[in-house]
Amino acid sequence: MLGARVAARSRLFPAREVAACAVPDDVAVLELVATDGVRVRALELRGRPGARTIVHFHNNRETAESRVDMARALRAYGFDVVLVEYRGYGASRGPEPTEDGLYLDAEAVLDHLAARGVRPDQVVLWGTSLGTGVAAEMARRGRGARLVLVSPYTSIPDLVSDVAPFLPAWALVPDHFDTIDKAASIRMPTLIIHGDSDEIVPFAMGERLSREIAGARLVRVPGGHHGDLFAREGERLVREIARLAS
Repeated sequence: MLGARVAARSRLFPAREVAACAVPDDVAVLELVATDGVRVRALELRGRPGARTIVHFHNNRETAESRVDMARALRAYGFDVVLVEYRGYGASRGPEPTEDGLYLDAEAVLDHLAARGVRPDQVVLWGTSLGTGVAAEMARRGRGARLVLVSPYTSIPDLVSDVAPFLPAWALVPDHFDTIDKAASIRMPTLIIHGDSDEIVPFAMGERLSREIAGARLVRVPGGHHGDLFAREGERLVREIARLAS
């Protein structure tokens, strides 16, 4: 059982398989320390003074740099954009990633923003795939005023059960990111973006979350797969996020 849980965690967080990238010149690096002493970092693209801050939590096979182009597109609308890097990923340090560890990393960034005077009502929480679980937990904790979920799952065990229904997923998977169980506690304007041909996270999961989170709006990307939504309809989707953030 222990070996299976270790294997599940390594598949969920393949941090060592993701290469770090160079930081572009127009991006500021935030060097932070989580409450457990782990050194983490984030990338920031500063927007107009007083504009809302969009905080992004990336997928499990990305680094913060993977979303710089999208951050630039949102900065063009005036928003400040912060790209969170998880422990063990990219240039961040620390132990192997875990669900609780990612929450500590997220809190470190949000605490830093709060110390700068950025109030929760000025924060837009945005997660992509794995990161939707982090964004949803921060929303449940009241750390933002808007929520964007791109290709979200109901929970990680649900994903495992969808592929292998014969496995006792809730016992074998140590990191649950149980967004569906938190849905009733999320009370803020929410945008859900999902491709209806997603081969990793079933579109039905995004549909279900859009029903369970009060006031959530679902944007369907026809023919969209797990990793190509912004390649297909980037301009429209950035507009949707900017509309919610505004």
